[in-house]
Amino acid sequence: MKIIIVGCGKIGSTILASLTAEGHDVTAVEVDADLLTEITNVYDVMGVCGNGADCETLAEAGVADAELLVAATGSDEFNMLTCYLAGRMGARHTIARIRNPEYNDKSLNFMKQELGLSMAINPELLAAREMYHTLKLPTAAKVETFSRGNFEMIELHLKEDSPLIGVPLFELRSKFDAKFLVCVVGRGDEVYIPDGRFVLQAGDHVGITAARAEIHKLMRAIGAASKQARDVMILGGSRTAYYLAKQLLVSGSDVKIIDRDRAVCEELCDALPKAVVIHGDGSDQELLAEEGIRDMDAFVALTGMDEQNILLSFFAASQNVPKVISKINRPELAAMATRLGLDGIASPRRTITNVVLRYARALHNSMGSTIETLYSLMDDRAEAIEFLVQDEPSLVNVPLKELPLKPNILIAGIIRNRRPIIPAGDDRILPGDKVVLVVAGRRLQDIKDILK
Repeated sequence: MKIIIVGCGKIGSTILASLTAEGHDVTAVEVDADLLTEITNVYDVMGVCGNGADCETLAEAGVADAELLVAATGSDEFNMLTCYLAGRMGARHTIARIRNPEYNDKSLNFMKQELGLSMAINPELLAAREMYHTLKLPTAAKVETFSRGNFEMIELHLKEDSPLIGVPLFELRSKFDAKFLVCVVGRGDEVYIPDGRFVLQAGDHVGITAARAEIHKLMRAIGAASKQARDVMILGGSRTAYYLAKQLLVSGSDVKIIDRDRAVCEELCDALPKAVVIHGDGSDQELLAEEGIRDMDAFVALTGMDEQNILLSFFAASQNVPKVISKINRPELAAMATRLGLDGIASPRRTITNVVLRYARALHNSMGSTIETLYSLMDDRAEAIEFLVQDEPSLVNVPLKELPLKPNILIAGIIRNRRPIIPAGDDRILPGDKVVLVVAGRRLQDIKDILK
C-alpha cells in the first residue's frame, strides 16, 4: 500500500519505521534536508524535500496514487491543511496529528467532516488515557482496554512470592475462582502464547485478559489488590501532564504538578484550578521530598528527557511510592528500564503508532471483519488485536476447538452484546462479535489470517 508521511520528527519517524517494517511503500516528506537524508539512509523509503502543504511537493510525492497520508508535523493547523489538500488531490485516506487541547471533541468532529479527515489523533491524550487506566489499577504494569472498557488486558511482572507461580495454567481459574485467561508470557528474550500446561515462573511478564470486574476479583485473590491512586505527583507540565491531570481531577484524585518553567506553571494554574502547581526543578530530590513524594500514591515522570524520567522514577521507587510511571519514547531505553525493574512505562510515540498501524491494516481487510483496537505487547514482540466480525464463513458458528489455528495465536476474548466471554473449546464466534486475539511472531491483517 502506498503511504505518505509528512513530517519526520520523533512521531513521524516512529510511524514510518513501523509501516516500512510491515512492507508498505512509504514516501517521506520533510522540509529539513538533513533529517530527510538521515531517514532515507536508515529506512527503505523515498524522500521528498519540501513543504507538505505545497501542492507541487505533494504531487512529487505521488499523492494522487496514495492510499493513506499521515501528517505528523508539530503544527496542528499545518497538518490539517496538508490533509485537506491531499484529499483534494487524490489521497484516499488522511490522518492528522492534532494536539492542542483547545480542539475539543466537538470542534474536532466538525473539522474532520469539513476537511475530509479520516482520523484525527492526539498522541499525548491517548498516552494520558493509558496512564489513567493504569493508575486506576496500580498493581498492573499496564492496562489495555477493549470494547470501550468492557474487556481489559493487564500486564503483570511476577515477583518471587506471587501465588500464580508454579501452578499449571489450567488449574489457575479454579484455584482463584475468577474468569480470566493468561494469554501471553514474556520470559527473558522469549515470548510464549501458553497452553494449559504452561507453568509461570518468577520474573515472568504476564498478560491476562478478563472483564474488568473479574480482573479486580483476581487481584484480590492473589493479594495484589490496591486502591486507586488518589494522591498523584506529576513531574513536567507537558500536554500529556495536562490531559492526565484533568482526568485524575475529574475522578476525585488530588494532583500535584512540578515544572521549572514559570509560564507553563501559570498556564496550568489557569487550566487546572483544582491542581496544585509547583514552580521548581523536579530533578531536585530535596524539592520532591519537601513536596511530599513519600506520601504519594503515584509518581508520573513526564519531562521531555527519557533519561531524566528513568532516573527520577527510580528515585520515586526508592521512596516507596506504590506506583511509578515513566514516559520513555526510545525503545532501547524502555527495554533497559524494564530489565532494571521499572515496569510502568508509557510511550506516546508507540501509542500513536498502534493507532496508525490499526488503520493501515484495516484498509487491507476483507468485508468480513474490521480492526477495532491494536496494542503492541512485550516490547513489540506480540500484539493484541480486537476485530469486529461481520460475516466470515470459515470462522463463524464453528466450535473454537475445531478451528485450525496457526501457531502462536490465541483467541483471548469474545465480546457479545457488550458482554465479555472468556472462550472455551465449545464456544463459537458469531456475526457481530468482537474478538480479541493475541499473536506472537506474526502480523495479522485480517481475522481469517488466523487459520492454517
